[in-house]
Amino acid sequence: MAAGMRTSIQEKIQQILAEKPGRRPPFLAAILVGDNPASEVYVGAKQRACASVGITSQLYRLPIDTTQEELAKQIHALNLNPEVDGILLQLPLPEHLKALEAVLEIDPDKDADGLTPTQQGRLNWNIPGVYPCTALAVLLILDSLHLSLEGKVVAIVGQSVIVGAPTASLLAQRGATVIQLNEHTKNPAEFTRQADILISATGVVHLVRKEWVKPGAVVIDVGIKRVGDLTLGDVYTEEVATVASHITPVPGGVGPVTVAVLLQNCLEIYLGRLLYL
Repeated sequence: MAAGMRTSIQEKIQQILAEKPGRRPPFLAAILVGDNPASEVYVGAKQRACASVGITSQLYRLPIDTTQEELAKQIHALNLNPEVDGILLQLPLPEHLKALEAVLEIDPDKDADGLTPTQQGRLNWNIPGVYPCTALAVLLILDSLHLSLEGKVVAIVGQSVIVGAPTASLLAQRGATVIQLNEHTKNPAEFTRQADILISATGVVHLVRKEWVKPGAVVIDVGIKRVGDLTLGDVYTEEVATVASHITPVPGGVGPVTVAVLLQNCLEIYLGRLLYL
């Protein structure tokens, strides 16, 4: 799926540039604060994906001791740069920085990750906008399985504004009955065993075990964590595979589709600005 999306994006960009020689391609600016190894991997993958479809990308590296004000200043500079179409703030930030304050500094019209309140509000009101990448990736994966979501019970483990909350909104809009679980939920397996679709997005390795899963359920593993040289997900795949009808792998499942959605978001922002280019 991700490969097909990237091919389509590449073809659209080539067509747009061919229509007006000299027109610049889409530009994505990524901000990375500190030297988190996992973030380095993710940003590198996103930059390579940009290059593969013809999107120009630039990484703005800030030291780990960057202050909230210095980060805001960098974001403001990108907001005002007419050459920048999309802005991506790589999360998580170092502990001394407040992610919400930083996200609020991003111009919503350049929010390639769909995380600003403006873009999330558009999602919640079910009007066109730039939707959070991972949430939309989950929906696209479910669509690829040719599942009708109407009347399905979906359990989502995790309530973050990056994944859990927007995913719940998207699925509810498609007619699903959504159960959201968080760290305070007692006896979570009692809820997840009711679900036709189980989505886990916590970053807790092997949280989801066989006894959590309804036989025949679809399991979407959004969680990802580096443990030594391994990349592991929320789902204990070897166990869960004996009862689930489908499981997305980690790595190689939701991640590549999420990156493809990021590229699509950047292209959509660029298309909205073409009158000025």
